[in-house]
Amino acid sequence: MQSLSGRWRITWMETWPQDYVDLIEPGYVQFSGNEGEFLFGAVHGWMNVRYSVDKRRAEFSWQGDDEGDECSGRGWVVLGDSEDAEGQLFIHMGDESAMTLRKEP
Repeated sequence: MQSLSGRWRITWMETWPQDYVDLIEPGYVQFSGNEGEFLFGAVHGWMNVRYSVDKRRAEFSWQGDDEGDECSGRGWVVLGDSEDAEGQLFIHMGDESAMTLRKEP
């Protein structure tokens, strides 16, 4: 059974074009137990993660920075039927975006 644990490549974001998502390095979300991290564009966040009973859905709060400015927010990710996952990321008092992810080897 597939798990959310590990590193996931951000393959699409509704709000930002892929060249922005991959601005610094290829955009990613990484889950490691109840912690995690993500990077897309100039936004870098550290997550506090909670999982559903079946471990197919993760909800998280996060704090981090956007071009050096502190920011925070929340989000969720759910496993799909294949190697993909989808979710939503919210920046507190700012943008939000749907996203799709692909598990990295």
